[in-house]
Amino acid sequence: MSTNNLNRTSNIIQFNRTANAIDLNKLPNIVETPNVNLEVLSKKIKPKARKKVCINELGHKLHTSQKKDKLINSAIISSIFLTVCLIGFVAANIWKKKAIKKKKKTGIGMVAVKNSGHYGLSGYYAEQAVKKNLIAMIYTNAPPAVAPHGALKSLFGTNPICFGTPTGSKIPFILDTSISVINRGKIRVAARNNQKIPEGVALDKFGKPTTDAKKALKGVQLPIAGFRGSGLAWMVDILSGVLTGGNHAGRVKDPFDDFSGPQNIGHLFITFKANLFQKNYNQRIKDNIKTIKKLPKIKGVKEIMYPGQNKFNRYKHNLKKEINIPDLIKKDLEALIS
Repeated sequence: MSTNNLNRTSNIIQFNRTANAIDLNKLPNIVETPNVNLEVLSKKIKPKARKKVCINELGHKLHTSQKKDKLINSAIISSIFLTVCLIGFVAANIWKKKAIKKKKKTGIGMVAVKNSGHYGLSGYYAEQAVKKNLIAMIYTNAPPAVAPHGALKSLFGTNPICFGTPTGSKIPFILDTSISVINRGKIRVAARNNQKIPEGVALDKFGKPTTDAKKALKGVQLPIAGFRGSGLAWMVDILSGVLTGGNHAGRVKDPFDDFSGPQNIGHLFITFKANLFQKNYNQRIKDNIKTIKKLPKIKGVKEIMYPGQNKFNRYKHNLKKEINIPDLIKKDLEALIS
């Protein structure tokens, strides 16, 4: 399969048209102060069926014709952007840049997104901030997959938590992890390939432990660290759902099964200057990493690596060799192209 075909295919995704929009023309003049009282008039737009769209084309339209498409509007309050968006990859990329730009005035940029969809890897957006010598914290909720501690029914999504910071070297510190023991995508792949999943990651619909991927998809996934992981999932649901105005408490729609309307996923992006409090931050983070790496290692461990380091090494290694695409994925890509 040619690289052009793969690139073309990777730009095709499913999305929902927006359900809500904010008309900024009806807002009073906005002053950057935490005490501003804004009355935002929301205009209801009837949801339409999902369509296939080219990300690059839509991204261009969002930048050049906001009034025409009415996809994104924002109100600036202090260092916070309240936004209304609809498509994860495009919305996240645009508003992550806004958060980075906003920090120039206040040292901190904060962006809330609602009416969005799946936006891919959180770590990608954190890397963009780290390249600007910023620290990033990113949260997003997802369709129900994980049961709250003590519950039999799934409600929380895998709800990724992402943290990124400069390290004073070419390799950034990027922690990008879901609160589930295993991400849902791996279970879906295992189900399609009739493969088993590890023990201790999921329960079937009757609440019994299972290694059957198909039964796991109909049951619930388990959070990391028991009730602590459940608490983290709840925290992310509040930050990315309740706070932003997105769906929460199990109301995020599953893009594979529910086409009744927008997913309305919420994202929260926070960026701030790494040297906001300590001017010699880069030197301090170098010392932090160096100290931890010098610790005695257990047998078989060559190096103590920080989050993001192993991924960076794999990336460099993969640039020098061909990457084999599984036949099943290749067939899916070819079907999309044709």
